[in-house]
Amino acid sequence: MINLLISFFLLANLNGEDMKPPIAQKITYKMEKHGDTRIDNYFWMRERDSKNVLDYLKAENEYTKYQMSDTKLQKKLFKELKSRVKEDDESTPVKYKNYTYFRKFLKGKDYPIYYRRRIENNKMEKLIDVNEIAVGKEFCHLTSVKISPNENILAYAVDFNGRRFYDIYFKNLENGKLLDAKITGITSNFIWSGDSSRIYYVKQDSETLRWDSLWVYDIKSRENKKIYFESDPTFSIYTEKSNSEKYIFLGIQSTLTTEFRYIYADRIDNDLKIFRPREKGLEYYIEDGQDRFFILHNDRAKNFKLSYVGKNEDLSNKLLWKDITENRDNVLLENFEVFKDYVVLQERENALVNFRVMDKRDYSYEYIKFPDEVYSASIGDNLEYETSYFRYNYESMVNPPAVYDYKFVDKKSILIKQKVVPNYKISEYETKRVWVNSRDGVKIPVSIAYKKNSKKDRLYIYGYGSYGYSLDADFNSTIFPLLDRDFVYAIVHVRGGSELGRKWYEDGRQLNKKNTFYDFIDATKELKTRYASSGYVFAEGGSAGGLLMGAIVNMAGDLYSGIIAEVPFVDALTTMLDDTIPLTTGEYDEWGNPNVKEYYDYIKTYSPYDNVIKKCYPNILVTSGYNDSQVQYWEPAKWVAKLRENNTCDSLILLKMDMSSGHSGKTGRYKYLEDIAFNYAFVSKIMGMNKGRL
Repeated sequence: MINLLISFFLLANLNGEDMKPPIAQKITYKMEKHGDTRIDNYFWMRERDSKNVLDYLKAENEYTKYQMSDTKLQKKLFKELKSRVKEDDESTPVKYKNYTYFRKFLKGKDYPIYYRRRIENNKMEKLIDVNEIAVGKEFCHLTSVKISPNENILAYAVDFNGRRFYDIYFKNLENGKLLDAKITGITSNFIWSGDSSRIYYVKQDSETLRWDSLWVYDIKSRENKKIYFESDPTFSIYTEKSNSEKYIFLGIQSTLTTEFRYIYADRIDNDLKIFRPREKGLEYYIEDGQDRFFILHNDRAKNFKLSYVGKNEDLSNKLLWKDITENRDNVLLENFEVFKDYVVLQERENALVNFRVMDKRDYSYEYIKFPDEVYSASIGDNLEYETSYFRYNYESMVNPPAVYDYKFVDKKSILIKQKVVPNYKISEYETKRVWVNSRDGVKIPVSIAYKKNSKKDRLYIYGYGSYGYSLDADFNSTIFPLLDRDFVYAIVHVRGGSELGRKWYEDGRQLNKKNTFYDFIDATKELKTRYASSGYVFAEGGSAGGLLMGAIVNMAGDLYSGIIAEVPFVDALTTMLDDTIPLTTGEYDEWGNPNVKEYYDYIKTYSPYDNVIKKCYPNILVTSGYNDSQVQYWEPAKWVAKLRENNTCDSLILLKMDMSSGHSGKTGRYKYLEDIAFNYAFVSKIMGMNKGRL
């Protein structure tokens, strides 16, 4: 039956008739839990690689292609987006021992070329050309390019299908040849041993994709040995090296609990020592500081504080942890870097990052001063422990990214490099912070950008609000085609992130999750009165932000002219009940465990797929990747089918399924721009349907 429907759909187009959207076959599937029965008529779409599923997704893509074929603006928008990319570009060199390391992009090339330059004689050496590796590949993600401590071997990870299973390759830099050594089907998380003979890497479960085991691989003997397995399905692991390169750390974490173990990087002994055993609700992170360990933790400190403990003391005894800072209700400690003589703390206050630079002798400190009202700052590439400066990144929504070195002794920031953006004049644009009211009286920060002399009568809103992840007001050259056409671009810092501290996160997770959606809806209402006199309001969100999009179309879809939901997590209840698919068990602390009735009932009230009803839905573009390891392809596919089935008006609902990519979309800097141009062409089409224009 399903193939007949799809054949009819394709035949209509061949005969020159107006193409109708695919009609997905309905097969009743019952799900029972806690005495509650749900019916999912599109559960069959989980049959990965079956002919029925592939035919259906092909039909959806054909329909989307047909509907978007009249949007001639796509090519123009792509050229416009590309015109703001400096095609011949080079990253800021990063010093590590005897070399500086950097990347180059060449005109017309999608991928970078990695180089290094020897400091003593300025001789440049090409390390790896990703363009060569990507030849013939529809998808190519190369990452974790890491040099061995002796600087003679290069290791890197490559994924060719978007499922986030990587192969690790090794290149001998003395003769330029790849080694026979290779590790396949693992994560991209690995660390060099201190003697450059081994790597420690993390492997994931083949089904759930949970990062669950730490292995050590000897490059010469090819010996592969598992040294740790995390049996608790709610925890995952990762590995990293201390700034001093003296230790290899194993981080073991769930959403709200962490544990660290460590070994010496230059020893063969793989007996992991526990820093402090896990304790529910205790999150801590450690760094080496010569005679002591520094600890960033939340023990009696909701927004975290920094402490230290001597290496000769009982590390696990929190009573011996000596506080350097205290908890502050309005300041969240997010990250830190430890150097030989200084510690740098990354703090967040009023949704903005600040760096506190502390002298290790007495912990006296200075703050790095920033000039803008709204900006984004982050810790940069700091590869050396004994250094005279701290490298950081700085940008704003209208100020292109810049790299600075803060000189510890001079207490001054030196601009090293600012990104060149062709066809762009910063003087024409402006950014600022506004605050809007949520229904419960809480003030919500919003970062906005616009063109100064524009009408500012159209609104494009972006949101996320999950996992405590803070959205920053950073520079994004792809928003300027909107700003140039009278749009105000707004980032709503909804609860569920950590922009205003840990409470901001807690007030938007588990049984408080609806605050995330209410904040976005209420912000839309207030921003609409200020910046959308034309009536045009569009919203975008991806992944957990796609859940946000799914929730708002059910709760307040009439506010929006169009919604763009990218790799959206929309079948939340069914997914969180299925611990056989990726990432479920590790997310109970985020969404709640629906095996417990209280959480089941609450998630059911907002899960987008479960709350689709007969009503008029706004225009919606849903994008996804067939190989997505984070949000399985069937979630957006089922959602689109159910939306169309229940939509009572003639709004446009499209599914664009990339059959060769994963959660992060296409690889290559130009292919990414094609996707952005497509999204904006959808916006233009919707405006054209309502006699507007882009």
